[in-house]
Amino acid sequence: MRVENLDIPQNAIEFLHNNDFITLYPPQEKSVKAGLLEGNSILVSAPTASGKTLIAILAIIKHLLGKKGKIVYLSPLKALASEKFSEFKKLELIDSGRKIRTQISTGDYDQTDKNLGQNDIIVLTNEKMDSVIRQGAEWISEVSLVIADEVHLLSDNDRGPTLEIVLTKLKILPQKPQILALSATVTNADEISDWLGCELVQSDWRPVPLWEGVYDDGVVTMQDRKNFEIETSVRGAPVDLGLDSLKDGGQAILFAETRTRSVSLAVKASDAVAKRLSKEEEKTLQQISQKILDENEHTELIKNLAMLVKKGVAFHHAGLNQNCRDLVESEFRSRRIKIIASTPTLASGVNLPARRVVIANINRYDGKFGANKPISVLEYKQLSGRAGRPQYDKYGEAIIVGSSNREELFDYYINGTPEAITSKLTDDKALRIHVLSFISTNPGIKNDEIIDFFSKTLCGFQERKTTIKFKIQIALGYLESEELVKQKGSRFITTEFGKKTSTLYIDPLTSVLFRKSLQKISKRKRHTLGLLHLITSSEDFFPKFSLRNKDYELIGNLLENYANGLVENISEYDCNRSLLAVHAWINESSEVFLSDNLSIESGDMHRMVETADWLVHALYELAKLEKRNNVLEEIDALRARIAYGIKEELVELVKVRGIGRVRARILFKNGIKTLDELATTPIERLAKIDKIGPVIAENIKTQLKKIR
Repeated sequence: MRVENLDIPQNAIEFLHNNDFITLYPPQEKSVKAGLLEGNSILVSAPTASGKTLIAILAIIKHLLGKKGKIVYLSPLKALASEKFSEFKKLELIDSGRKIRTQISTGDYDQTDKNLGQNDIIVLTNEKMDSVIRQGAEWISEVSLVIADEVHLLSDNDRGPTLEIVLTKLKILPQKPQILALSATVTNADEISDWLGCELVQSDWRPVPLWEGVYDDGVVTMQDRKNFEIETSVRGAPVDLGLDSLKDGGQAILFAETRTRSVSLAVKASDAVAKRLSKEEEKTLQQISQKILDENEHTELIKNLAMLVKKGVAFHHAGLNQNCRDLVESEFRSRRIKIIASTPTLASGVNLPARRVVIANINRYDGKFGANKPISVLEYKQLSGRAGRPQYDKYGEAIIVGSSNREELFDYYINGTPEAITSKLTDDKALRIHVLSFISTNPGIKNDEIIDFFSKTLCGFQERKTTIKFKIQIALGYLESEELVKQKGSRFITTEFGKKTSTLYIDPLTSVLFRKSLQKISKRKRHTLGLLHLITSSEDFFPKFSLRNKDYELIGNLLENYANGLVENISEYDCNRSLLAVHAWINESSEVFLSDNLSIESGDMHRMVETADWLVHALYELAKLEKRNNVLEEIDALRARIAYGIKEELVELVKVRGIGRVRARILFKNGIKTLDELATTPIERLAKIDKIGPVIAENIKTQLKKIR
């Protein structure tokens, strides 16, 4: 089927042609025939790179030009949300007789963006959508199309329950919006489509055929049982497989089981790849390498990355900050970086294919299990799905590195069936969060109505009603005992505390911990370390890094030196390394210090700052609710310190936009310590200060007027 044969206006067809969409792929054609453009709800279960994005674009175009209502795109990841936002933003170029507006919102879960409802296409993470519903945003009643990406993550322990609740709430809206659910190939897609009320479009088609195989002792055996040999070296099998794939312009992704291994594999591949670079590639990569050094502190990780990028190789994991990860991905897409060694994070969401994907080890460390476990078949399929670049390759290859277990790997992974999607909503944490949320948004709800709603979830579709009822009663018992909800006759309502907990988007366990700690806080002293411990030990804080043996003395000294700043008596065994990192951060420690002394990299620190900022805000709001006005100023100052990584003496200066961590310290050293002193400093003197200059000085003075 060709694009011009679709039932959409000519200007939309021209737009698609201009973006190189000419002929529909089989899954796209199947979706159209299933009623995509007639408003039918559809679940598309198809491999990576099979064209699911165009299916979403076609549905969006039909709604935009038919002026049916608002369109919501849901993503499990911020990076994927940003990628899709950029793609959907192009739709604003279509002449629809009105201005098409596209917006993205992925943060500040307890705040509803005031202007979000003024847009036509709204890109959100699942958590942000859940928060928007909790806030009671009026524009929800105008939603006519919901696009839910990566729906197979319903079975993810962490992200699955929120996606399940959001989809349940959206599918029972009075206006019955069209639902377009997009998923990797899963075993029970028919069950998921039945639950969602969708037509099922299932396809195994890929634009680039995928060949899967197992490497063992110098030989790769592919799924058709044909063999080929790999030139072996001391670099090891994963690197040898990666180098072998570079013939005729190929690229490779090596999936490693740990961050350390990903760096190690990249280092081992670097010299061999460097010999294959053209002079032009060498020159460009030298500039990219220098850019990495110019824009980041020189931690060992950053220096390693810069050195490797120069040679056409990179690593990619959560320890890198977002700018570095984006740069690595961009240079790989441009084909200058030939090999990326990555943890599995790279397989989630973002579009980054390679000719060959190498799974260096099928084991992953499972924190809950406390040991290494083999990855699931579904995860393997996600990793292997990255193989094959549609615009460059006639085929893609996914190769598992084995060790005398070739037949087992063939049977379990290559010929295996991906695990069925199963609900994770009956987890205690998930239920206490979402039962509270449901009562909060439906005050006066009856017990039977609560059970009826949860019976409409995937959990209700898969579990016996008695099981759900029993689990809900446990959640209600906890919420009542901690005074988050109360029962009046046969009806449930949230208390002020419960309502606030729900809108703050925090786990009730965290909220209860915060309330109890606020009640213990003295009126006469500072509690910086105690508040940091409270935040970093809470249920919601992430990432938590456990203490190493050498950290116990450091944390012991910290507790002894700041004993007066604790909320309650704690020992080293009550702490984690994240507490050390955040404390060092707010005392202006550099990324080099954090990396060298605590093994905390910039990507980790960024996520800790982001999480801590959200939690300290929640603590502030709960302190207001509990009328602990004596600690509000301290908590507010702590939030600024966490956001900027500064000592308390700089809090006043960073209130001015354009003055961050570095400039505030420079101003302070130059004798400008308060906003009054900044206001009276002549602009000529300000411009001469290091890191300021005339333009920034002018901007600082302008911003200063706005806040005074």
